[in-house]
Amino acid sequence: MIIARSEQVYAGKELLSETFRDITWDEVKIIRQEHLELSDWRFMSNQTPIQEWIDYRQFLRDLPQNFTEANEAADAWNEYEIPE
Repeated sequence: MIIARSEQVYAGKELLSETFRDITWDEVKIIRQEHLELSDWRFMSNQTPIQEWIDYRQFLRDLPQNFTEANEAADAWNEYEIPE
């Protein structure tokens, strides 16, 4: 999970409750910038990035304009399969 929106309360293995918090665009943008910076090395001249990394970084760059709400962006990001 990239951005934790849910808080779950368990009693043993039984889920008692789950609540969701609202995410701000500032949170999305800060974490997005961190992920872009952490993957910059994959795009240096001596590297050949795989298509999954190219697609992932494009997804990150497109986050703000592809979603109207920060919560939608966070949920989509949490479902995205980040390359290894």
